[in-house]
Amino acid sequence: MNSKALLIAIILFLLLLCACPSAPETDTVTRVIDGDTIDIATGQRVRYIGIDTPEVYPEREAYGMEAWQANRNLVEGKKVRLEQDVSETDKYGRLLRYVYVDDIFVNAELVRLGLAEAKAYPPDTRYQDLLEQLEAEARRAGRGMWAK
Repeated sequence: MNSKALLIAIILFLLLLCACPSAPETDTVTRVIDGDTIDIATGQRVRYIGIDTPEVYPEREAYGMEAWQANRNLVEGKKVRLEQDVSETDKYGRLLRYVYVDDIFVNAELVRLGLAEAKAYPPDTRYQDLLEQLEAEARRAGRGMWAK
């Protein structure tokens, strides 16, 4: 193989590496901040992608405590798998991730329970169709914040 072909092969290999999604990270949740934000053992704060939950601070919103408690029940003290979409962090320096505990997609579970809204934050929209579908189902069923 001549040097030009070798160089092309190396460039193609590097391009393929960049195109493949990175392997999910795993870490332990040390603190649940609210319904859509956690701290992990590395000391980093993680903001869930694609959802928005009612706030508990500085002012408590309706269903904020329920969302926080559900998130605590799902992830507190547990090893979670963190999946990145496009962005690494938000403007506050929080990691932006989809969060999983075992086979539970936590972002989606909070929406399914009616404790989070599906909210797109482009360019991180990989699962937005699913999240919006789950929100529509929660609304129809009157679950959580969608109760009559």
